[in-house]
Amino acid sequence: MEALIDIVDKNGRPTGIAVPKTEIHNKGHLHNTAHVWFYDAYGNILLQQRAASKTICPLLWDVSVAGHIDAGETPEQAAVREAKEEIGVDVSEEKLNKIGVFECFQSYPNGIIDNEFHHTFIAKIKMNSNDFILQREEVEAVKLVTIDEFVNLLNNSKHNSHFVDSNAAYYLIVLNAIKNVTQ
Repeated sequence: MEALIDIVDKNGRPTGIAVPKTEIHNKGHLHNTAHVWFYDAYGNILLQQRAASKTICPLLWDVSVAGHIDAGETPEQAAVREAKEEIGVDVSEEKLNKIGVFECFQSYPNGIIDNEFHHTFIAKIKMNSNDFILQREEVEAVKLVTIDEFVNLLNNSKHNSHFVDSNAAYYLIVLNAIKNVTQ
């Protein structure tokens, strides 16, 4: 059964109407998502490669975990759920540091209209490559990158097909938030 997603108003507040995820994207309803960017004690950032089967930006690298906030769910609850589902990481709501809510309104050639408010968190966790259990329909791979590697990849993203190029300004905000807590 397809998850129900709350339609939200221009301020990101639920309207009281929930619809299936496919309708959210087919009709371009405003909706909320949760993003979690994980980093380690050394300031390395965990990136997720989107699964090859994804309809939007397959195989590009992006946020550690992300997903839609289900109807009636808080952003924090969704962040915890997505971390467990996508990469097998247990993180508590108390470990999440919210850095903001970011608008992302984009349309894609395949007809998807994505009008999202990203509730974005950063969280420090202990990680090694054996800790992750990947949800294959969502995640192709994960990797840790240093802040310098992140900047280099981002600066060359128009040519290296690494990141979702249209998200560059958002990535810089996240990068600065992580730098501020690790340096």
